[in-house]
Amino acid sequence: MEIRAAETGDVEGAIALHDALAPYLVVTRTALTRRLQAPPELGLGTFAAVDAGEVVGWASTALIAGSDPLDGQLRVLVRPDHRGRGIGAKLLEATHADLRAAGATSARVFADPATVEWAARWGYRQTRQVHYAGIYPPKAPDVPGAPTGVEVIGLDQVDPRKLYEADEVAQRTKPGDAKITTRPYDEWLEGIWNSPSMVLDLSTAALYDGEIVAFTLGNGDHTKIWSQMTSTMPEYRGRGLAKLVKCAALHRAAEAGVRGAYTANYDGNAAMIAVNEWLGYDRVATHAVLICPL
Repeated sequence: MEIRAAETGDVEGAIALHDALAPYLVVTRTALTRRLQAPPELGLGTFAAVDAGEVVGWASTALIAGSDPLDGQLRVLVRPDHRGRGIGAKLLEATHADLRAAGATSARVFADPATVEWAARWGYRQTRQVHYAGIYPPKAPDVPGAPTGVEVIGLDQVDPRKLYEADEVAQRTKPGDAKITTRPYDEWLEGIWNSPSMVLDLSTAALYDGEIVAFTLGNGDHTKIWSQMTSTMPEYRGRGLAKLVKCAALHRAAEAGVRGAYTANYDGNAAMIAVNEWLGYDRVATHAVLICPL
């Protein structure tokens, strides 16, 4: 058994592991390959547990952009037939070391509720739950009519600066445990707009007087996608715009041949959960949100 930094040769094994244990997390070959080909960067670590040439465990880290104080997040997966051997503990230690070196003050993870007691050994405490849901895009209802003066277009047709400004508002007003302040435009452009995992052509925005008043941003590929963020600007809420942009995006996904679309909502986010239920999403998993100081 070997625990080491992940390599590009591990991609197929990692995809198979994710698809078997948590397909709703939407990990794609293109995005994972690009991540592993990039120069090493603290706070963006990827680790593999390899046994007899097979990937049996996987872990990754990321910094929560714009958080103040700086927060980190991680993911750890271990194949069921290899659990109970200390693999998860070693992967968790590797992710903690990476996040500490990057300056993160805390780590958060979305985890199977059955692991809450195990994670408490490292100082994790549960703050809430998050619910995952999925849909076969062709099952989405008809796109509702847009309010007068509102136009729905693909995000690949908007000025990235306008999306950045809308996303800044969205990040500050979204539910969550991290306190989000701001993120420099150049950093956002590289991490969001130019990210290999973003599917801007399958994401949509609602414009009014040329300004973005609602948007939904997805990542993945033209096989499966993850709804990373859906938001309506505060002064335009309550007008059905989140439902409008998300439904339009599902129709784009269906036309592109996407087979599965996934999303997640914190427990208590009643408004967005209602939107997803109207769209026809089915709940597929519930995770505990766990946080520990670093």
